[in-house]
Amino acid sequence: MKVNRIAKNQIEKLLKQFPAVGLVGPRQCGKTTIALTIQKELKNNADYFDLESPADLRKFSDIEFFLSQNQNANFIIDEVQRLPELFPVLRSVIDKKRKAGRFLLLGSATPEMVKGASESLAGRIYYIEAHPFNITELPQKLNTQTKHWFRGGFPDAYTAKNDEAWFLWMDGFARTFVERDLNSLFGTNFSPQIMFRLWRMLAHHHAGIWNANSFAKGLDISQTTTNRYLDHLEGAYMIRKLNPFHINIKKRLVKSPKVYIRDSGLLHYLLDIHNTKTLFNHMAVGNSWEGYVIEQIIQLLPRTIQPYYYRTHDGSEVDLVLIKGIKPIACIEIKYSTSPTVSKGLTESIKDLNSKNNFIVTPSKENSYFINKQVEVVGLTSFLADILPNIIK
Repeated sequence: MKVNRIAKNQIEKLLKQFPAVGLVGPRQCGKTTIALTIQKELKNNADYFDLESPADLRKFSDIEFFLSQNQNANFIIDEVQRLPELFPVLRSVIDKKRKAGRFLLLGSATPEMVKGASESLAGRIYYIEAHPFNITELPQKLNTQTKHWFRGGFPDAYTAKNDEAWFLWMDGFARTFVERDLNSLFGTNFSPQIMFRLWRMLAHHHAGIWNANSFAKGLDISQTTTNRYLDHLEGAYMIRKLNPFHINIKKRLVKSPKVYIRDSGLLHYLLDIHNTKTLFNHMAVGNSWEGYVIEQIIQLLPRTIQPYYYRTHDGSEVDLVLIKGIKPIACIEIKYSTSPTVSKGLTESIKDLNSKNNFIVTPSKENSYFINKQVEVVGLTSFLADILPNIIK
C-alpha cells in the first residue's frame, strides 16, 4: 500500500534549511521508513545508525572522534534518546561546520523528556512529529474511515490481514511497550503492572477530565507518582492531554485537562473491542469517535494554531476550539450521529468565544449543510480535506 506521508514532505524542506532535523513520534509509527525513503532520495546518501543496535552504539563510544572522522558525511541516527550525551557534542560539531541537512535524528520520546535534547541544539535543530497514519494519508476507499477508526494508524496494525491479526499485533505492541520500552526510553523503574492498569483505566476514562486523586486511589499510589506515570505516557506519544481554553469572562471555567488515548486502535485494544460490530454497539463509541476526530485534526494543525477544549461550570461546552494567538478561530463539536442537533452548551460556547467558524463533525459522507445560521454539519473526511485548510491558512 502506497502512503504519502506528510512528515516526509516537511522533512525534505527542513533539511534544506537546518543543520539537524528531529523526527519524533511513537514507536512503530513509521519514522524509520520515512527516514530511509528520504535517504534513498538524497544526492549524498546519508549513513544510517540505529542506537538500539549494539554494533551501531559501539561506534558512538567516542562520539566526538567518530563524528570528526566523518565531517563530510550526512547522518540518520535512530532512537537518539538512548544516547542523550550525543546532543552537546552535536552542538560543537554543527558549529564547526554549519551545513544544512547534516543530521536527521529519530526519537521515540519528546525532546523535553530527554535530558539535554531540547536546549543543547537550540537554533540548530527543528523538531517535527511523526504520527501513525492520518486518514488523509491513506487511499480513500469505501471503508477507509471505518477501518482506520477501528484499527488506528500504526502501519502494521492498519495493514494486518484481519481483525484477529490486528488484535495480536496490538497485544504484542502494548505489552512490549509497558514491560520493556517505557523504562528503556526514560531510564525509569516504573512497575509494568501499575502502568498497564493505568493505561486500561485511561481507556475507560477516555475523553474525560483528568483527576489525579481518583486514579491514585484506584492504583493505590500517590498523586505525584500517578502524574509522573501520565507524563511519561504523554512523553512517549501514547496519550494526549487537551488543555482547557481560559478567557477572561465572568464564568467559572473547568481548568483540568481532558485525556485521550491518542491512537484509536490502541484504545479499542485496551477496551477489549475486537471488531467494528462490537465497537458500534459499545458504550464508549461516542467517546472513541470524539478522540479519533480530535487526533486527526490536531495532526494537521500548523504550530501557529493551538487546540483546546472549552467548558464552564454552568454548561457551556465544546469539544475542540482552535486558537490563533488568543483568538478562537473555530469551535468544533463532535457527534457520533447522522442527524445531530445543536446543544445549548455549543450555542453558549459560540456566544462566549465569539467564533465565526462553527462545526459539528460526524461520521457521515453526505454533503455538509448548515443546521442553523451559525453551525455547519460536516463529515470528517470533508472537514479535513475541504474546510480545515481554509480555516488554518
